[in-house]
Amino acid sequence: MKELFDSTTINGMTLRNRFVRSATWEGMCEDNGRPTPRLASCYSDLAAGGVGLIITGYAFVRPDGKQMPGKMGIHTDDFAPDIKSLTEAVHSHGGRICIQLVHAGGQTTAKTVGRRPLAPSAVKVGQFPEEPGAMTQGDIDGIIAAFGDGARRAKEYGFDAVQLHAAHGYLINQFLSPLTNQRTDGYGGPVENRCRFLLEVYRSVRAAVGPDFPVLVKLNGSDNLEGGLDIKDAVYAARLLDKEEIDAIEVSGGTSASGDKTPVRTKIDSPEKEAYNAGLAGEIRMAVSCPVMAVGGFRSLEVIRGALGDGIDYISMSRPFIREPRLVERWKKGDHAPARCISCNGCFRPGLKEGGIYCVVEKKEAEERANKG
Repeated sequence: MKELFDSTTINGMTLRNRFVRSATWEGMCEDNGRPTPRLASCYSDLAAGGVGLIITGYAFVRPDGKQMPGKMGIHTDDFAPDIKSLTEAVHSHGGRICIQLVHAGGQTTAKTVGRRPLAPSAVKVGQFPEEPGAMTQGDIDGIIAAFGDGARRAKEYGFDAVQLHAAHGYLINQFLSPLTNQRTDGYGGPVENRCRFLLEVYRSVRAAVGPDFPVLVKLNGSDNLEGGLDIKDAVYAARLLDKEEIDAIEVSGGTSASGDKTPVRTKIDSPEKEAYNAGLAGEIRMAVSCPVMAVGGFRSLEVIRGALGDGIDYISMSRPFIREPRLVERWKKGDHAPARCISCNGCFRPGLKEGGIYCVVEKKEAEERANKG
């Protein structure tokens, strides 16, 4: 039976437990994507706190794939010393770090990237801030190559793995979704065609890093949108990746346009509201041989152990680690109280104005304690 603090291996990468810090926008990079010392400190704290695998905030592989401010870039060799400091900070505490590679596609703006955003099709949908331009074959080939270049840099800079962001409405997900992919060429139409871009990105990345370097993917089990990617097509995509020897699949769900079923739901205040993607992850787990990670609302050990018992291999969390970087250490030492995160999403509001994300509730309570003392 799987145990939370088992030591496991993913394609040669040894992890000290089954806890994964899921990718989180931190807002701790310069405008051009260069990471700051604060980001290195953030990852260092997570590693010191016992997290088995840290997945970075989504890093853009080309400037036209940037979305949020303060987002890391992996599109140039200019940032090599700064990025190496991130990986070294994690390794100094015995941790492992994986960089998440992304292109935002139509989920960005012309103001942000300096040109009309690119997407599989020029369509108006709720998740796109403005109507993007339909990608040409040259655009497709260029972005596929950029993913490979980003992966090559990641390996050179000391990352232990790379993850492709194929969820949450970003470019790879846009190709998978029939809502955003209305192409009539070999990349659109039936699900096998809609999976083509994902597979070509994966092959580009695999060629860049070789067979013995872990390549993961974050995949929506469902977009939770009418006309979007559903679990049937997600399972199809997962099986294709499994045949191509993907090393692990992290299962999420939703997009920014998915209403109360977005990737970051609020008011998770009881066990019944936790693990909201576990069902999707379970269906994908039954269809593949590679390890599966589940993310989405895990807060208590009771629910986490239940997910492991149901076949999930790794538990991914994001917001709980913003409030408690040492949550894993706390649980390992015997304090099994649920994570203190109240799922308010206040952590994302400070943004660049205050140097990046942090738990506003924790800060307020600390200030109140200090005033009383």
